[in-house]
Amino acid sequence: MYADTGDPWDLAGRWYEERKYALTVAALPRRRYRSAFEPGCSVGVLTALLAPRCDRLLAADRVPSAVASARERTRDLPGTEVRGMTLPEEWPEGTFDLIVLSEMLYYFDDFELSCLLGRAVHSLEPGGTLVTAHWDHPVRDHLRTGSQLAPVLRATPGLVELSEYRDPDFVLQTFTRGAPDGSAPPSVAEAEGLV
Repeated sequence: MYADTGDPWDLAGRWYEERKYALTVAALPRRRYRSAFEPGCSVGVLTALLAPRCDRLLAADRVPSAVASARERTRDLPGTEVRGMTLPEEWPEGTFDLIVLSEMLYYFDDFELSCLLGRAVHSLEPGGTLVTAHWDHPVRDHLRTGSQLAPVLRATPGLVELSEYRDPDFVLQTFTRGAPDGSAPPSVAEAEGLV
């Protein structure tokens, strides 16, 4: 798909994408993250929006030309690294307080999806944020729509849903990983002493 154009979905040009990315970044409950992972980063448009909120951001894609475009787009953003990586076979070492799974989970079959979500939960720190965004229209190459993925994510052990946004085109969800004692982290208002 990247053979004919460097940005086959016009991620850097469409208002639809710009608006979805703005909503995705706005849905993050923390102002700042210590260590983030964004697999399936494509050409790095969302990566560039996430970087100012992260001390360290690792973005990855399996397509070499997409990795090159993402590296070029984020080359001046401190703390940002882009790697070639194929999921779910490959997953980075370490833990993260933010994991972004945007427009990628519908490509995986049941086994791969379960494996990938298990790895995400395992590497998500207690109180960390997992954000997902997925197109909600049927596509020949997609095994699920955003609406079909939503209950799968909600039922994933270890994840606690914080918010969900739906419009006619996509589903955006944020989750956290509960603390070891099972308690949920404070809400944004609670963290700022408003309640």
